[in-house]
Amino acid sequence: MAITLPSPASPLKIGTRGSPLALAQAHQTRSMLMAAFDLPEDAFEIVVINTIADRVLDRALKEIGGKGLFTKEIEDAMLEGRIDIAVHSTKDMAVEQPQGLVLDTFLPREDFRDAFISHKFAALADLDEGAVVGSSSLRRRAQLLNKRPDLKVVEFRGNVQTRLKKLGDGVADATFLAMAGLNRLDMADVARSTIEPEEMLPAVAQGAIGIERRVEDPLTAHLLEALHHRETGEQMAAERAFLGALDGSCETPIGGLAQHEGGQIWLRGEILRPDGSESIKGDDRAPIEDAAEMGHNLGLKLREQAGEGFFDWIEP
Repeated sequence: MAITLPSPASPLKIGTRGSPLALAQAHQTRSMLMAAFDLPEDAFEIVVINTIADRVLDRALKEIGGKGLFTKEIEDAMLEGRIDIAVHSTKDMAVEQPQGLVLDTFLPREDFRDAFISHKFAALADLDEGAVVGSSSLRRRAQLLNKRPDLKVVEFRGNVQTRLKKLGDGVADATFLAMAGLNRLDMADVARSTIEPEEMLPAVAQGAIGIERRVEDPLTAHLLEALHHRETGEQMAAERAFLGALDGSCETPIGGLAQHEGGQIWLRGEILRPDGSESIKGDDRAPIEDAAEMGHNLGLKLREQAGEGFFDWIEP
C-alpha cells in the first residue's frame, strides 16, 4: 500500500496539551519527524487540546477523577479524526488505551529522576523539621511523608511555571519536579539537587514521551516507526505492566523504574499508603523479551503483600 507523506496541503495533526512542557514535547516530536522524512515544518500542525486536569486547578487530582485526567479529551479528538497522533508524558497515561488507539512509540528517555527545588535548602536531607513542601503528586507526597512524617505537605497544582511561582511566593519551602521536564524546557539550573532512585523511586514511565495513534492508520504507523526508541520501549513494557498489575494510575502512590543491565531488564517497584505510613518495595530481573511478564508478576507480588484497602485514602 502506497503511503502519502504529510504536506503543507495535508498536514499531519499532532495533538497535545497546552502547557509549555507539553508544547516542547510536541515540537520535539515534530522536529524528529521532519528530520526523519525530510519534511518542512508546515507539513505538521500542532493542535492544543485542554483536558479536565488543565481546566480544574483548584482541586487535588484525586478529587476530580481517576484515570485519564490528562488524556481523555485528546484521545476523543483522535478517535473523532480531529488529530492524527497525540504526544504525551507517558507517566500520565493509563495502561490500557481506548479501543481503536495504541501507544507503541516512545522517544529516547530523558533523565528519570525527580528534581529538588527550593530557595532555602540545597537538598531533601537539609529540610528543617516541620518544613512545608508543595506537591500535587500523591507518589511524591507519600514517599516524602514515609521518610519525614514531621514535614507538612501542601497541594501544588499547575504547570512547571505555576509551581515555581508558588514557590517564589512562599507557599512552600520546597517542591519537586521531574528533571526530564526541566531539561526539555532548558531550565535544568532550577534544580538545587536531584533525587536518586535509591532515595525515591520515580513515577512509572517518568522521563519518557509516548506517542499515541489510531490502530487502523498505516500512515502514522509508518511515520512513528522511524521515531521509536527500542530500549525505552522495553523499559516501558516492564514498568507499565507493573503498573497495570496494581491497577494503578497517575493518582496512585506507586514508583517504578526499569533499567537495562547486562542484557536483562532490572525493575524496581514501590507501593505506598497514601499517607506515607507504609511502603512495600521489591525488584526483579528478567531477559529483555520477558520484561512485560516480569513487570506484571512483580506488581502482583507487591499487591498480594499489601492486601485489600492498601491504597484507600484516609483523611487525617
